[in-house]
Amino acid sequence: MSTIEPLVSLDRSTLRERALTALRTAITSGQYAPGDHLGEVELASGLGISRGTVREALRHLEQEGLVEAGPRGRLRVNSLTAEEIRGLYQVRAALEGLAATTIIRSARREEAVAALRTALTEFTREGSSFTERVEADLGFHLLLCQLAENPMLVESWRHLEGRIRVAIMSHDAAQLPGIMSDDRHATIIDAIEQGDVLTALRTVEDHMAAAAELYAAG
Repeated sequence: MSTIEPLVSLDRSTLRERALTALRTAITSGQYAPGDHLGEVELASGLGISRGTVREALRHLEQEGLVEAGPRGRLRVNSLTAEEIRGLYQVRAALEGLAATTIIRSARREEAVAALRTALTEFTREGSSFTERVEADLGFHLLLCQLAENPMLVESWRHLEGRIRVAIMSHDAAQLPGIMSDDRHATIIDAIEQGDVLTALRTVEDHMAAAAELYAAG
């Protein structure tokens, strides 16, 4: 049985946020695997908080796509089929392709390119853990969407984030560094910097297709 650190005594709203963060981290770090049951009683006891607070946090994680209702309504860590993973990454390609295109056509393209190159330095930080590599990767792609300055685009990407994390964490960490390398992401930035819409779209699509095939293969 996995355990998580208890939370200190805080007001209810803060406890709910802390519980949400603790549970999300436990899932995305692989402490709980896809399909693992998440019992309110055990989690409440481990965190040192009420079942009601745990229930609220789990409901939020269900909305994020990290948690799903199994038989008899019991909540468990979500899992995705190969077909669902491919569909997920097709949508990501469409969203991030739109972001790249929007940035290219923006008057702030140069500023956006500089921000993306700065984010890329997180990929090569010495001694980074697997979880930190994942966060650097997702942070880069979220930033790409944010730099398009379209709140609906960012909201749509964030709606997929939980399932993106499930897809990544469902697979062997030894397989992932290649798809998360700085070189693979630098080509996206290069296309944006050059103002080449077609190359940017093709690069994003190729990146997402490769990721989808890796994660869908199990």
